[in-house]
Amino acid sequence: QVQLVESGGGLVQAGGSLRLSCAASGSIYSINTMGWYRQAPGHERELVADITSGGRTNYAGSVKGRFTISRDNAKNTVYLQMNSLKPEDTAVYYCNADRIFGPLGTIYNSWGQGTQVTVSS
Repeated sequence: QVQLVESGGGLVQAGGSLRLSCAASGSIYSINTMGWYRQAPGHERELVADITSGGRTNYAGSVKGRFTISRDNAKNTVYLQMNSLKPEDTAVYYCNADRIFGPLGTIYNSWGQGTQVTVSS
């Protein structure tokens, strides 16, 4: 059993910053890709950014230059530093881990419970 626990969401004014964290716990050897998705009311869930165990990153165009994803492989933790936040960044942010390798095999596409980020204008 693997759990992803997010923290760091909250309310911030436009132009402000927040840092999200997500720690994966359980019997884990390694995790291939970890990332952040978000879902705003009335919208589909969308990729914000992801990062491989080797450090290769991928960003949505709307957050490039403002958000930075990083991870600590030893701690099975991924971070999302969000700067210059805009009201349109308001959403529930979900942590995702794909291809989690453990003693019982491989787990695909595991999700956290989500953390609310609200940016006021």
